[in-house]
Amino acid sequence: MLNELPLPDLAATSAALPIPEEETEVLAAIRKHGALSRTDLVRITGYSRPKMTLIVGRLVQQGILREVGEGESQGGRRPRMLHFDTSRGYVAGVDLGATSLSVALAELSGTILERRTEPADVRDKPPLILDRVCALLLEMIQARGIDATNIKAIGMGVPGPVQFSTGRLIAPPLMPEWDGYPIPATLRETFPMARIVVDNDVNVMALGELRGGGGVGVENFIVVKIGTGIGGGIVCHGSVYRGSDGCAGDIGHICVDPHGPVCRCGNVGCVEALAAGPAIAARGVEAAQSGSSPLLLARMQTRGGHLTAEDVGAAAAAGDRIAIGIVQDSGRMIGEALAGLVNFFNPRLILLGGGVANIGHQLLASIRQTVLRRSPPLSTKDLRIDYAALKLDAALIGAITLALDHVFV
Repeated sequence: MLNELPLPDLAATSAALPIPEEETEVLAAIRKHGALSRTDLVRITGYSRPKMTLIVGRLVQQGILREVGEGESQGGRRPRMLHFDTSRGYVAGVDLGATSLSVALAELSGTILERRTEPADVRDKPPLILDRVCALLLEMIQARGIDATNIKAIGMGVPGPVQFSTGRLIAPPLMPEWDGYPIPATLRETFPMARIVVDNDVNVMALGELRGGGGVGVENFIVVKIGTGIGGGIVCHGSVYRGSDGCAGDIGHICVDPHGPVCRCGNVGCVEALAAGPAIAARGVEAAQSGSSPLLLARMQTRGGHLTAEDVGAAAAAGDRIAIGIVQDSGRMIGEALAGLVNFFNPRLILLGGGVANIGHQLLASIRQTVLRRSPPLSTKDLRIDYAALKLDAALIGAITLALDHVFV
């Protein structure tokens, strides 16, 4: 079903009608705040009442918005509330991680109708995984009697550097088979009317936290994903910042030890190679095999000779001195990388997410201590470092938001 096609330019990836900027602003306000009256929209956008009447009229005539009832009276006639016409179609969000795949179907309002999550190996060839994405989404829409042409946009997060304008992964260390692969064209074989938007997974997490998580109302913050790899998503002045080519925030390849091991990217001493999940697990195995941690040895024997970062975290929580040291060392190295970003960017908030971020309070504490020690007082005076509010759902919710942001543009 999925064959490799030449990659089209970005304009060719959209099946949606172009929407003028003023109408896009109105749609963004409703997407952010929910149902709004015309008066609410005038207040939020700054447009005049007559202009807003024309804008809303066009959007209602096109079937994008509809009146959904009456709001609270402010002393006069009860206002008519406007929201998306959900009968116009649906969007989907895809979160591809190093070891898992999640797909969700949502209304144009952003309400998730169904979701599916299953194990995946990002090292597999693209057609195999994208075929599975399509199968899961088809399963959900067919169960609801929805035609594939009613999927209007698909947002997808992937664990690698993405050239946002084309949806291409460029030399992704975790998934070399995907280098330059035409994801939008491939998905559009099955969903021909959909706008396909692909972004780095941590950018997508940042978008989710910005719109519905811990970053709501925060102008400048960073989301850090700690898992099989380490990545960052940057929100600057209330928008995800991707840089000139889409690779801003690739913090996993900041060097924290020039004499460290060779990273998957080919350089040495990257924080990802020293402090991500596989590095934590490898240090745990080393401690178990050397006999310095009987607790880790016992856990490894019950797991067929293997350990995960979560195992090391559990041993640290149980008071194992060696495991605590491993977790603290990882936090220190991640903190070293983040301190440089704090000094440069001066964010108000850093949110930690990903499967490894929650292996124990020692990791968070060590990151905080290092950032505070290595950054000037002014840049940390109001800085908060905490866990991502949406936890493991941040990327999936962000992927749906990414689709909604592009469905009418």
